[in-house]
Amino acid sequence: MQDFFNFQDIKEEYDVVILGAGPAGLTAAMYAARDNLSTLLLEKQFPGGQVATTEFVENYPGFPEGLMGADLSEKMYAHAEKFGVVIRAAECQNIEVKGDYKYLTIKNLSFQIKAKALILCLGAHWKRLDVTGENRFFGRGVSFCATCDGSFYKDKEIAVIGGGDSAVEEGLYLTKFASKVTIIHRRDKLRAAKIYQDRALKHEKMSFIWDTVVTAVNGDQKVSSVSLKNLKTGEESELEVAGIFVFIGQTADTELVKDLIKLDESGFIVADETTETSVPGIFAAGDVRWKPLRQITTAVADGSVAAKAAGKYIGEVFEQ
Repeated sequence: MQDFFNFQDIKEEYDVVILGAGPAGLTAAMYAARDNLSTLLLEKQFPGGQVATTEFVENYPGFPEGLMGADLSEKMYAHAEKFGVVIRAAECQNIEVKGDYKYLTIKNLSFQIKAKALILCLGAHWKRLDVTGENRFFGRGVSFCATCDGSFYKDKEIAVIGGGDSAVEEGLYLTKFASKVTIIHRRDKLRAAKIYQDRALKHEKMSFIWDTVVTAVNGDQKVSSVSLKNLKTGEESELEVAGIFVFIGQTADTELVKDLIKLDESGFIVADETTETSVPGIFAAGDVRWKPLRQITTAVADGSVAAKAAGKYIGEVFEQ
């Protein structure tokens, strides 16, 4: 493995610079470098993104027995590194577009990096409840991904927090495994599309607690219950569950580019099927762009498309 924290060999110009070393960024880097494009991948935290903190992944094609999220991240990192990608720990503080080039200001780097194409794999994160126990039990009963973790709760009682499309859809999905799914919503009716509401309200495995918020997540080694408070009556109670799934919205990590490219009303990057954004030569891949499904598989798909699109852009603009 390269020296992730070594800045000394970073050059001033690359064909492709990628921000974010999650599955989308690592895949984009691997594809770009494999196409003989000089490629720099920058990550301000740690390689792997959310996958690196996922305890176990069992829905990634080719691994029927499943594997640890950290192991999958390491394999993706090694695959990108094999083709000569320079992967470094660095935080981009500003992006400027001058003509056809993109100039990146990097924290603690004395010069700007010049890129022919830029791929944004900045990611997104689920909004959190911000209550006692939530962080402590993340991965041990607190989840933000039903398709990732639902099968761990076979024949157990669980709770889903939220009342929008994601909460109700994922709640319905979780009925495939859990013996009971309780949706806890801070309002007295769901906000999800009517078709999902109808299905959920009729489902024999689903129940609802209205006008209520979670005030704490409780347990010893793993989640055993949640503390609740009714917003109308003030009544406090406790619900025994083996786990909770939080779907109260997502936040895209787009602060860096909010004044540079077009975002949708929720703050996600608007990009077409080629992953190109509103600025020519800037592409977006992974959870940071709007799409109906956010999974490792959709992230790597985005990454490969973005790299190919970036290569095509470079050929058309710089190699005529």
